[in-house]
Amino acid sequence: MCGEYRTTPHQTLEFLGLFFRRQIIMSKVNLSFQIPLSVQQILEACPKYTVASTWQQLYELATRDAVNGVHEVAYEVPGRGRVLEANVCRVKNGIAANYVEPYMRRRDPDCMVIADDLPTDKPRFEDQYGASFEPLRAETFAWLQTQELAVFPFIAGVPGMGMDALVVAPANAGFFALGLALLQGILDEKALSPDFDPKAVIFVAPPFRHTHFKGKQMVVHNRRPGRHELFSYNLYPGPSAKKGIYGVLLALGEREHWLTAHCATVQVITPYANKLCIMHEGASGGGKSEILEQVHRQKDGALLLGTNVVKPRATWRKTARYLAHNYVINSDF
Repeated sequence: MCGEYRTTPHQTLEFLGLFFRRQIIMSKVNLSFQIPLSVQQILEACPKYTVASTWQQLYELATRDAVNGVHEVAYEVPGRGRVLEANVCRVKNGIAANYVEPYMRRRDPDCMVIADDLPTDKPRFEDQYGASFEPLRAETFAWLQTQELAVFPFIAGVPGMGMDALVVAPANAGFFALGLALLQGILDEKALSPDFDPKAVIFVAPPFRHTHFKGKQMVVHNRRPGRHELFSYNLYPGPSAKKGIYGVLLALGEREHWLTAHCATVQVITPYANKLCIMHEGASGGGKSEILEQVHRQKDGALLLGTNVVKPRATWRKTARYLAHNYVINSDF
């Protein structure tokens, strides 16, 4: 037998007030797919957010606040005031971003730490900074709640084998979101299945590199049950948009027993319509991306394979010219 529970009129009104306030807040988060509770709470509290479904939307966002053609990506940093991270402008072939600090113009090779207790051979946050990551995680979420945000879904890896993923970034860093979308892809929110459930989330919070990491471009991986959180505390895409997602796929492949290749691929098409796919796997800076470039030719169209310094008039260029006319590089593969 259940006991009877009575409320006073005051308690009833208080409950209804809380209920309707909650409904009003929830109505702000109107997405067609599932989102983690942490993201929901951020979007509920932030002043405004934009869900991008195409790279063109991010292209517009990248220079939305431009003055005299220049969009400044800047943030208020406690103890330092306004810190300018990058100047962004439109150019003939897209968007150009200039990092005002020379250090930010290339990837720092020692910028990744692991916040969780799962097996790893990489540096751990707690060992490097002498504290748990949880307070900084909460601080990061609190900061994101004060910002206008840009959000977009994508699939990390190959559809059907990869991982549903989501980006949560400051709206004024649209150039960073654009670069990530061009690199990893972007999905149309309206075309997503209701079953789309991001198991990887990138949180972008640039000011924290100044307040917590002495200006370093740090990226923190936090593997939680059923969720891989990646905190990008800088706006250089290498450690997060590229290497960060690579780390996410490495972790997923390890669990599901498949390999994640760090490579570039190209498809060669012969005049006889034969297709050959070439994969170049290797370390960063090893020249993988160069196989996607058009062949560098001489002025007369020949391909110079090498120079014979012993017999300068050797037939290398004639052979090269013959080869050059018998294959086509298809960089759209």
